[in-house]
Amino acid sequence: MARKNYTEEFRKNAVRLAREAKRDGRGSRRIARDLGVHPNTLAEWMRTDDSEHAGSGKNSEGLTPEQELEQLRKENRILKMEREILKKAAAFFAKEDS
Repeated sequence: MARKNYTEEFRKNAVRLAREAKRDGRGSRRIARDLGVHPNTLAEWMRTDDSEHAGSGKNSEGLTPEQELEQLRKENRILKMEREILKKAAAFFAKEDS
């Protein structure tokens, strides 16, 4: 089987899409499949990207630690709100069945 060569731009875009998918709660395996790349290849590209950005003061998405913290806090607020909605919905449907 011939080894495929991917451009650097393709690799960076694939890593960006995989990170967005993870942030949205989706798996990077699906992104890899959609792009026609083996999941292990995409994972290796992500590890390489992480090591390239290590120690630069910015994460792989180009955010400073303060920006990343704010983003994570916002995501945490949203997740807590979603969890409360699901709890209320579960309680509502549990009552309805009784």
